[in-house]
Amino acid sequence: MKKEELVRKGYNEIGQKYMDYRSIFSNLKELKYILTLLPENGKILDVGCGTGVPIARYFVDKGFSVTGIDISETMIELAEQNVSEAKFYRYDMNDLDFPELSFDCITAIYSLFHAPKEKHFSILENFYRMLKPKGILFFCIGTDSGDYYGDDFLGSEMFWSNYPPEKTLSLVKEADFNILFEEILDRGEELHYWIIAQK
Repeated sequence: MKKEELVRKGYNEIGQKYMDYRSIFSNLKELKYILTLLPENGKILDVGCGTGVPIARYFVDKGFSVTGIDISETMIELAEQNVSEAKFYRYDMNDLDFPELSFDCITAIYSLFHAPKEKHFSILENFYRMLKPKGILFFCIGTDSGDYYGDDFLGSEMFWSNYPPEKTLSLVKEADFNILFEEILDRGEELHYWIIAQK
C-alpha cells in the first residue's frame, strides 16, 4: 500500500479517538507568539488540519480566515462540524496547488512527518510559494530519523518519516526561509522538533 494511502486509511479509521488524543497537546505559547507576527484578519492554511481542533479553531476565534486540508475524509468531516466558519478540503499535502502568495501563515502540526521524508523539501518549497512576503511557517517533525510503521496508533496502522532535526533545519533554510525559532519541545509528554520560520 502506498504510504500516503496508509495514512489516509489510518486516520479515516480513528476519527473521534484522534480528536480526544490530540487534546492533550498544547502549543498555546507558540501560537500566541505567531499572532504577534501576523496581520489582523489574515489568511491561514492548516495543512493536515485533522479535526480542526485546536489549530483551525484557534485562528478562527482570533478573527482569521482559515483553510484546512487533510488527506482523510473522516478528518475533513469532523473539522467541518467542529469549525464551521473555516473551509476544509481533502487534499494530499504533496499536491497543494493554491495560488502563489495566498496565505499569511501556513501550519503543519503533526502532519509533515506523515509524508515520506524524501518529499519534505518539495513540500517546504511549495509552502514558500504559497506564502505572502513575511508569511509565517509553523510546523513540527519527530526527533528520530527514518521511516516508521506502527500497527497500533490508536488502534490503526500508521506511517511516519523524519530526517534528523539538523537536516530538517537545513532544508527549511535551503527553501529560503528565515528561522525565527527552532527547538525540541515536550508537548503532551512527547518530544517533537518545532520550527517557526518566515518568508
